[in-house]
Amino acid sequence: MVAMSNTPPYYEQHIFFCLNEREGGQDCCAKLQALAAFEYCKSQAKALGLLGPGKVRVNRAGCLDRCAAGPVAVVYPQAVWYRYVDRSDIDEIVQSHLRDGVVVQRLLLPPDIGA
Repeated sequence: MVAMSNTPPYYEQHIFFCLNEREGGQDCCAKLQALAAFEYCKSQAKALGLLGPGKVRVNRAGCLDRCAAGPVAVVYPQAVWYRYVDRSDIDEIVQSHLRDGVVVQRLLLPPDIGA
């Protein structure tokens, strides 16, 4: 077991965007403009001053194994999974969840959707 530390985390929150590309025409986030969403999220978080140590980190991720629901992103440490469609969804995740700490209920990924 890993000992827990009382020091604050380096980042308060991480949002990971699945950017995986599957071969053979299989469902995947990369085919659904996930890279553009990642880049847009990062730019919006930066514009709002949310990025940096003690704040938010926007990360690329390989397969998150939720391809059937793609495109997907997950915010840690809360482990909140989102499915998004367009920039307005990303705006809502950035402003509501990352900035204000309020989960965007309408974009939550149902727990039973996997690969």
